[in-house]
Amino acid sequence: MKSLASVVLLCLGCRLTSSFVLEPPHMWSKLILTHHWPSTFCSMEHCHSKFDYWTLHGLWPDKGQECNSSLHFNETLIQDLLPEMQKWWPDLKIPESSRFWKYEWQKHGTCAAKAESLNSQHKYFGKALELYHKLDLDGVMKKCNIVPSETYYTEGKMQILGQIEICFNSDFQLDDCEHSETDTVNLNVKGAGFSVCDHATPVYYPPLKVYYPPLKGKLSV
Repeated sequence: MKSLASVVLLCLGCRLTSSFVLEPPHMWSKLILTHHWPSTFCSMEHCHSKFDYWTLHGLWPDKGQECNSSLHFNETLIQDLLPEMQKWWPDLKIPESSRFWKYEWQKHGTCAAKAESLNSQHKYFGKALELYHKLDLDGVMKKCNIVPSETYYTEGKMQILGQIEICFNSDFQLDDCEHSETDTVNLNVKGAGFSVCDHATPVYYPPLKVYYPPLKGKLSV
């Protein structure tokens, strides 16, 4: 595979750069493998994450959303993938739940399924996991000494790194991530919380906040 020459970083705290455009669900030409940084996500959603690595958010075609309502999510079709998905593609708000996978399949997977290579739940989720492991975003960032830290950009104007997009063509080769004006998958939707990072503003990469759950019962002394 080519090097990661074209990725899109998405942050909190910078202006929206484009608007959401809705198009008819034509055949897609590009896939966007999207990663979540759990610490940033949970700072927005008021959850407590135990994950200290980049997790999968989704595999999104660049055309269409909710393309086929007859393709219902069925967890039994991906039983062999569940251990991997629970670890690498968790619902960060409710880790033991499958609702996030159902949402991703209905919104994005049913559109990806227009291609024969992704025309089943197993193919879709399996390919997303394959690309995620092949890229090893977490390992690449650590190798380049890009690591979370409390010491960088803790004062003054900043933006918070929360999501990274890496794009592929229909042959699952790395592709340019630049958005066109007609892309239907656009992370700069109002209310989504993220927008493309402003290269002129410092980016804060927050570490995981350690969470200690409350003790149940009474302590004996």
